[in-house]
Amino acid sequence: MIKPTWAKSHPLLEEYYDKEWGKPSKDDTHLFEMLILEGFQAGLSWLTILKKRDAFKEAFVDFDSKKVANFDESDIERILTIDDMIKNKLKISCAIKNAIQFKRVQEEFGSFSNYLWSFVGHEPIVTKYDYETDIPVENSLSVLISNDLKKRGFKFVGPVIIYSYLQAVGVLDDRIRYEQKTLES
Repeated sequence: MIKPTWAKSHPLLEEYYDKEWGKPSKDDTHLFEMLILEGFQAGLSWLTILKKRDAFKEAFVDFDSKKVANFDESDIERILTIDDMIKNKLKISCAIKNAIQFKRVQEEFGSFSNYLWSFVGHEPIVTKYDYETDIPVENSLSVLISNDLKKRGFKFVGPVIIYSYLQAVGVLDDRIRYEQKTLES
């Protein structure tokens, strides 16, 4: 399989792709981390998010969703003072709201993993595309999960963000068979 263009554009992205992206994750802490990071990525590059990952880890106390669910205004102000943190108060507030909803899903389903993976029968969907340009930015699954998350009160979980999230945590395993065609080809 061929690496997508984005994964070859910077060593940090390449390392992320090789070691983490697309690997099935059923760990709630990792699933929460990626949900926060994908939400913050809206309007930014994934490289920007990866470069600031340590700041996110500090801000959101090692991505402990139960602790984040109890954050208040003083925590928002603390987060806004962290060096390298993306200082978007709306996204920070939404991450806290998402932690509350994440906790509710855990209570209802036993874990967020059970909830998320139930949409695909607890097995990843592996798709091999001929070319990078064939990979969609959303699909019926990401729309379904996005709509369900929104009904549950989650924010920054549109179908495109959720498609990327599903790829990141290995629910969707999209791979490329051939190198990208160039205009000269």
